[in-house]
Amino acid sequence: MPAMHFQLRWPDGSVARCYSPSLVIKDYFQPGRTYPLPVFMTQVREALNIASERVRAKYGFACSQAMDQLDRIEHTATRFAAQADAQVEVVAFED
Repeated sequence: MPAMHFQLRWPDGSVARCYSPSLVIKDYFQPGRTYPLPVFMTQVREALNIASERVRAKYGFACSQAMDQLDRIEHTATRFAAQADAQVEVVAFED
């Protein structure tokens, strides 16, 4: 199963390198595009859950790394939840 990394730029300018056990992230995001925080969070939750379930289908167990990554994204996103105009940029994909 092809895994990948993707880079995010948070509203404060910080950059995070994130992991997905599947290329499904490419179905939800485009590099260089910014997303309103609520839209980004809905899409990244769905994408990483699908990625984890693909691992379950292949190996018989969910991907804990995908769920850990989602937890880190959720934690970071809480810092910007009060900003009405918060945007997250998907900087790049690393295959």
